[in-house]
Amino acid sequence: MAERAPDAHPEIETPRTLADPPHAVRVVENLWIPLSDGTCLAARAWLPEDAAQHPVPAILEYIPYRKRDLTRQRDALNHPYLAGHGYACVRVDLRGSGDSEGVMHDQFLEQEQRDGYEVVEWLAQQAWCDGKVGMFGISWGGFAGLQVAALQPPSLGAIVVASATDDLYVDNMHYMGGCLLGDNLSEATTMFAFNGCPPDPAIVGEGWRDGWLQRLDGSGLWLKTWLEHPHRDAYWTVGSVRDDFAAVKCPVLCASGWADGYSNAVLRLVEHLDAPCRGLIGPWSHQYPHLAVPGPAIGFLQETLRWFDHWLKGDDQGVMDDPALRVWMQDSVPPATAYEQRPGRWVAEPTWPGPNIEPRTTTLAGRRRGADDGAAGGGGVAIQSPLTVGLFAGKWCSYAAVPDLPGDQRQEDGGALVFDSAPLDGPLEILGRPEVTLVLTANRPVAMVAVRISDVHHDGSATRVTFGLLNLTHREGHAHPEPLRPGARYRVTVPLNGVAQNFPTGHRIRVAISSSYWPLAWPSPEPVELTLWPDESTLTLPVRAPRPEDVRLRRFPPPEASPPITQRTITPAHAKWLVHHDMATNTSTLDVVRHDGHFEIEETGTEIVKRTREWYSARGADFASPRGETETLRAFRRGDWRVEARTRTVLTCDATNFYLHACLDAFEDDRRVFARTWDEVIPRRLV
Repeated sequence: MAERAPDAHPEIETPRTLADPPHAVRVVENLWIPLSDGTCLAARAWLPEDAAQHPVPAILEYIPYRKRDLTRQRDALNHPYLAGHGYACVRVDLRGSGDSEGVMHDQFLEQEQRDGYEVVEWLAQQAWCDGKVGMFGISWGGFAGLQVAALQPPSLGAIVVASATDDLYVDNMHYMGGCLLGDNLSEATTMFAFNGCPPDPAIVGEGWRDGWLQRLDGSGLWLKTWLEHPHRDAYWTVGSVRDDFAAVKCPVLCASGWADGYSNAVLRLVEHLDAPCRGLIGPWSHQYPHLAVPGPAIGFLQETLRWFDHWLKGDDQGVMDDPALRVWMQDSVPPATAYEQRPGRWVAEPTWPGPNIEPRTTTLAGRRRGADDGAAGGGGVAIQSPLTVGLFAGKWCSYAAVPDLPGDQRQEDGGALVFDSAPLDGPLEILGRPEVTLVLTANRPVAMVAVRISDVHHDGSATRVTFGLLNLTHREGHAHPEPLRPGARYRVTVPLNGVAQNFPTGHRIRVAISSSYWPLAWPSPEPVELTLWPDESTLTLPVRAPRPEDVRLRRFPPPEASPPITQRTITPAHAKWLVHHDMATNTSTLDVVRHDGHFEIEETGTEIVKRTREWYSARGADFASPRGETETLRAFRRGDWRVEARTRTVLTCDATNFYLHACLDAFEDDRRVFARTWDEVIPRRLV
């Protein structure tokens, strides 16, 4: 889906602040945007003080994450900065979120997209707008930019999207290669919590309680819906611009990071959009590039201004002279679960796919570490991975909220088939999406394969560079999967996530292949043994020779933003990523703690308590034992207004079904005002 909640955090790190923007800015705490069906959406606006006399283009950020409080810190960094450079910035809560009217029934529905179209056209008609509108956003906001652009509102002149996807099924947090991601439960938990939060009575008035109860009663259990659509069907294509790239007519600046989950979409957008498009991929996690970790962060707001000044103001900024794709070529680093900085350099390609990229294919034969089983002579080698392979895989998409990057891969490689290259006789750089083609058999009709490429250092430590997953029933495509015939040979190709990486002289390139990768992905219904033929299996790397033009690239400016708002910390935030193993029960558990503490937004006097905890466990070799459990708390306090929402979700399985149990409880003044419990059974359908 979209982003792991960009909630306000009392200790957010900020870039260099711009205290004196060219234009003085006034803030409109709330304005109402009427839609054609009578629903009103709530918006917060930052306007140049003289915009009524000298109208300016508008920039829209359109997301469900509560403008009044939970994105207030980030909004304060971004929108006053853009407004201070001559734009009317408007941050809108989606229908049924924040202070807007209505109920959110799911993500990226046609109604949401039509509402976005109407908002764009409403903005264009305001006295302070000159009729031109841009959209700006990360994750859900980036998705929204692409989706609304595909509807072609006449006033939409350009968009800037970060950490977004053109394909809601293939590159999103629900499924990867047809495998169910652990982030599917994690994201469902995020939205379950958001949908339980009330409108603010200071904005909506006495009707806030009725709106809250309507929201609690009507939002439903999104996780059930997502589990009911394990294949790429019409449910996912409604919001996927990949099915009709030509529908996007306005210019697109798209950005992501190699530690993010959405870098593949940047490569596709740059390749396939007919509209003017420029792509940017740094070393970053799921954050705006001016706020991002791992660094280096860049002046992304300045890049955003260049884009909008060019397309919305007609001020030639030379953006079309920029290379089509600019990326951070990462240097080799020791394995770690978090990095402040990733060393490397900026490189660029004039088009994508780049003319400077050469696919280089080698077989896996003769590379197996410690192999003495005849694989080098053309025989098959078998693997049946334990469920503990994946405990140290990190998140599908890093949020830099906890140490969520993969650690030393030697902890995972013992449960995988491992193929190493010879020590490199010179540096090797890759840019793009590696592929591994495997000739294999499986002893079950439903199976998955996880493939990792690692950089193996002189001391034997291994840093994961990229990875890919494939549900083998999806070998011919994601729309109509077919069971495997046990014992039958198949040739399958596993695309890995795009990356730019330097492998130094003397290092080895490792391919590790496992039949499970829990809890990053939900395991197969039963234990599976895969047999692989290395002499018929290949690795294809997108090798890139250094270009002399790279050293002459325009430098990015340092990150800038507006000053942050003041927040008073009452209880400090903390985050943890813990792996436990109970020797008595042979149960392994990943425990993810993200407590954003208890803090007060001094501008509004609102206190917020926000906590999330996730557990992912499995017992021994019992493929019916994987269990995901999450709990959240969201509390808001100001004067005599004291409300909170609590959620709990448990997902378990057997070979045939998923079993979903969920609870939602809401309290006002410590009195429960709403309670609902769900118990659902969802067929696995080849997952």
